[in-house]
Amino acid sequence: MTAPAFHITVHGTPGPQGSKNRNAAGALYESSAKVKPWREAVKSAALDVLTYDAAWMPIRDAVRVEIVFSLARPKGHFGTGRNAGQVKASAPQYPTGKPDTDKLLRSTQDALKDAGVLLDDSVVTDTVAAKRYVLTGDDTLSHPGAVIRVWRLNNPKEAAS
Repeated sequence: MTAPAFHITVHGTPGPQGSKNRNAAGALYESSAKVKPWREAVKSAALDVLTYDAAWMPIRDAVRVEIVFSLARPKGHFGTGRNAGQVKASAPQYPTGKPDTDKLLRSTQDALKDAGVLLDDSVVTDTVAAKRYVLTGDDTLSHPGAVIRVWRLNNPKEAAS
């Protein structure tokens, strides 16, 4: 496989986008306060990379997006006393609770669009997403964040020419 068209590492707590609540006046707002800081972190990391590529144009063709979200373990996963800092044997290996992977994808893809990586998030035809605890596997970070890769998909019409 060729190299990704775009690759970044984002530092910060991944925030899900999708669920909305209404305030007393009836206005809608994001239910997660983590959405805005996360989208800004993704946008900032993307713009830092794009600054060095004056010829970059937002991708308008089909892409595959691969993202590994690194989430912090809850405090209850760790021992106490002399075992403080040690993950309990009973702690789950994978994060199965909130945030939902699809909502993390939504906020991240929107941020990639806002940064100018993608013309629109509708160009994403293939996704591979994983949420993991920090330091538990390939592409996981030592702190919350994400590793994001965007791959251009070959256009069969162009390949046949």
